[in-house]
Amino acid sequence: MNEIINIERTEDKILTIEDKIIMEVIKDMINPFENLTVKEVAKDLKMGENLANQVFKRRDFPSVNIGKTKTVMKLAYYIWKMKHRESEDKIDE
Repeated sequence: MNEIINIERTEDKILTIEDKIIMEVIKDMINPFENLTVKEVAKDLKMGENLANQVFKRRDFPSVNIGKTKTVMKLAYYIWKMKHRESEDKIDE
């Protein structure tokens, strides 16, 4: 699944550093559309599952409920994480 992602550069769309980083991360991911669970996000953010559940309830967090299971697409999670790392917002607010 190591397909090359072609993104054309036009005059009205100049790629930002964030766009370039996302493109590089996608190239290295085996399956960017894989879903992560609360437990996996908690481990990645180095927090407990209760706090990770609160993150999944945030309006700006791209989670999806599949039955009773809360999940987030890996690619959407990394984009969210990168945006919040750059901003002054705390993840646990």
